[in-house]
Amino acid sequence: MSDSTRLQRVNRLLQRELGNMFQQDGTNIYGNLITVTAVKVSRDLSVARVNLSIFPEKDKAGVLKKVQGNGKEIRYRLGQKIGQQLRVIPELSFVIDDTLDYVENIEHLLEEDKKRMSEQQQTAEE
Repeated sequence: MSDSTRLQRVNRLLQRELGNMFQQDGTNIYGNLITVTAVKVSRDLSVARVNLSIFPEKDKAGVLKKVQGNGKEIRYRLGQKIGQQLRVIPELSFVIDDTLDYVENIEHLLEEDKKRMSEQQQTAEE
């Protein structure tokens, strides 16, 4: 098995298990729905960058801070679940995934542009 295939399998395993943990704990502990959108593990499997999508969007930074504060417990629980599959559980680095915000902003800009073009076309016809 090549390194990239192994990394992809580890990424998927971590995303699935962390996603399940946040699905169970998200609203109870953090007061928000938290989704793990992606996991990227370093080549040596020592660090995993975990992208989180947080909904509702109010106080994302506060929720992220809570998650980071619970990072050691989350890693410990992850180790309990996947300890048989991975020899070493990577350190977890949590970041906010702003992809949806970016897409929403682009859609908003396109809608504004569409309205402006429509208005310009109406004034040109008059």
